[in-house]
Amino acid sequence: MNNLITNLSTSKAAMIVGIAFITSVLIVTIVDDFLLANFVVPGDTKVLSNDIQANERLFGYAVVGYLLVLVLDAIIAIALYVVLKPANKHLASLTTVLRLLYALTLIMGVLALAFKSIDAYGYASIKLLGYVFFALHIFILGYSVFKSAYIPKILGVLLVVASFTYIIFFVDFQLPEALNVITMLTMAVAELSLSIWLLVQRKRLPAQTDSTP
Repeated sequence: MNNLITNLSTSKAAMIVGIAFITSVLIVTIVDDFLLANFVVPGDTKVLSNDIQANERLFGYAVVGYLLVLVLDAIIAIALYVVLKPANKHLASLTTVLRLLYALTLIMGVLALAFKSIDAYGYASIKLLGYVFFALHIFILGYSVFKSAYIPKILGVLLVVASFTYIIFFVDFQLPEALNVITMLTMAVAELSLSIWLLVQRKRLPAQTDSTP
């Protein structure tokens, strides 16, 4: 793994981040809007549990889709380390570890739910823990981007703001529909903007060095 990371250029790593993130968005869209469109009531674990029992095959397809997304998240985590390492190796490592913890936590939760080792309520608790890791990841990612000097600071600010919107998502505040839409858009646009920028500007990124702080 060390050799793989060392031999991966920042340009290729940036391309991997961009492609993997956009691919994951497409998969999530297919799962949420087609496979589970009339299947899961967000936040209602009782309805989720009943729907899983009534639609096991459909749920199986959804599980495969989510596992693919989580594998892509792990790939993004490693590629982000390469992209951010020239700015600060320690921040890059922390960013990567937090996203890997998120991916691994959710993978265990999804598999446990699929094999009926836990119920929908247990999965909700595991998912919450995973999202805590993810929110921390987004915050550190935003700070790393802001301090990098080679990625626009506005993207770092947007990511930091997005990390706080997850608090609203966790606590489930009863906000007006318009504010809920703004919250969801902020969460989506932050990472998407970084991914697109990395794809377009990947050849301008600094090379990996061993002397980074």
